[in-house]
Formats: sequence, structure tokens, C-alpha cells
Amino acid sequence: MSIVVESLTKEFGVQKAVNDISFTIEKGNIVGFLGPNGAGKSTTMKMLTTYIPPTSGNAWVNGHNIIEDPMSVRKSVGYLPEKNPLYEDMNVREYLEFCARIHQLGKLKKERVEEMIELTQLEKEIKKKIGALSKGYKQRVGLAQAMIHHPEVLILDEPTSGLDPNQIRDIRDLIVNIGKSRTVLLSTHIMQEVQAMCNRVIIINNGGIVVDQDIKELSETHQKLNVLLVHFDKKPTSEFWKSFEHMNKYERQKSNLQYRLTGKNLQLLRQELMQHAVKHQLNIEHLANETQSLEDIFESYTK
Repeated sequence: MSIVVESLTKEFGVQKAVNDISFTIEKGNIVGFLGPNGAGKSTTMKMLTTYIPPTSGNAWVNGHNIIEDPMSVRKSVGYLPEKNPLYEDMNVREYLEFCARIHQLGKLKKERVEEMIELTQLEKEIKKKIGALSKGYKQRVGLAQAMIHHPEVLILDEPTSGLDPNQIRDIRDLIVNIGKSRTVLLSTHIMQEVQAMCNRVIIINNGGIVVDQDIKELSETHQKLNVLLVHFDKKPTSEFWKSFEHMNKYERQKSNLQYRLTGKNLQLLRQELMQHAVKHQLNIEHLANETQSLEDIFESYTK
């Protein structure tokens, strides 16, 4: 396991920011760590990266204990905090060389700097001072410093915060590419990014984990039990919709060929739909229960 968390708790005075959470993450997974503001996401990430100690409980990152061996944890983790700390008077290459020296990369310094510049597509910006870069490129520099020592685990706190749609897409593609060979734990408020990047989601609320599930399984669990989505090969005639006994109503979706059907008994409605399709010589290209969006699921667990 790349990350193992056991009964991790953090208290600030009388406030329990993180309350007895446990989870494990295997290598090669990109996991979305979600929750409303103040839920405990950043506090958990700071404990996993040894920036702050836990009040109780424990965790291991790449087999290293965050309490007993924090230096080994720091060497094996790449961390991009929500507020990206950069030396803005340095140019991009100077800053990455500085980060390489901090990680004592020695003879590998030049090679790793060039690899990060290429991976994060910073070639055109290497001579610019970091303070003159757009926020999107600053995030790229932050990702480059997080990865320069070739860590097995990346912990990213709001990596696309404040970026425009094009910048978000670029950073998203970069993280997906990185996640093919590493473990990535990322926090974000943008649900579309979670669906695009992550294969698993952990939702934390009031300091405790309320959901820990594969995204596909989570969607299947939250199917709307009385709604069908059907996609035909051609538009049904008005005659097709007559004589349905088990359908309450139907609505055409944005596509002329997709419809949303509601009924009290979906099994009977499915059978009836199939019979009508055969009778009217329609092919059903897709048929499924409607599922809640990730935003709906998030709201149901955190509202």
C-alpha cells in the first residue's frame, strides 16, 4: 500500500478537525479527497506530509511512519499545497535547480530538472521570473517541484484552483499522465475534475469519512430507482408513446433520440418499452437507470 491511515485524529483545542479516519490507497490510483470547506481535507494532507503531527492515530506513506520517520516520508512524497509556495524572484530553471539541491539529487539534478521542464511543458517559460507567470504556469512549476525527486506518492491540494478552463484541462491531463505510474491523492471542489481524473472518491465531512468508494460503484449505488434513460436509433413517432400502462411520463432530452421515462415499476416499464420498440421497429441503442450526478451525491452526504 502506498498510503495507510489508521484512526488519524487532529484536535485544535476543543475543535476536532479530523476525527478518527482510516483508509488505504494502493499504487497506481488517483483518489479524489472531497469535502466542504472546513471538513478536514487540508489538515489530513498536512499530517500525511508531516507538516503537522496528529493528535492520535497513525499513518504510513510508502511504508514510512509519519511519526517515527518523518524525514523518509518527506523524501518519498511530492506535495503541492493549496497556496503554492514559490520564490517569485527566481526564474523557473533556477527554482527547479534549487528544489533539486534541497532533495540532494547530486548528479541527477540536471537530468531531473530537464525532465520536469519537459513533462510540465515549461520550455518556453524557463527564463521568466516566476512572479511574471500566469497562475496556470505557476501551478505547473508547483507540480514540477513536487515531482522533481521522483516520489511514489503525490498529494495535491486544490491543484486547479483559480485556473481558467484551458489551464484546468492542461493540469488535469498532466495529473492523469502522472497517475499512471504513481499514487495521487488530490483535493478539489470541482466535481467534473474528479470524474475526469479519479477512479475512487473519499468524501470527508465534519472531520469524518462519510464515503469511500470507487466512482463507478458510487454512481451505480445512487441510481434513481424510478427513472429510465433510453436512446433510440431513430426518433419515435407520437403513436409510439400511446398505450403505455407502466409509464407516468416521458421527456425528450437534448438529443432528439434520447428520452427520460418515469414509472413506479421499472421492471415492468422496461418490458413494456421493449415490446413497443419491436412493434414500432425501433432499435434501443442504450437503456439504463438514471444516476445522480457526483454533485448531487456530494450534497446528499455533506449538506
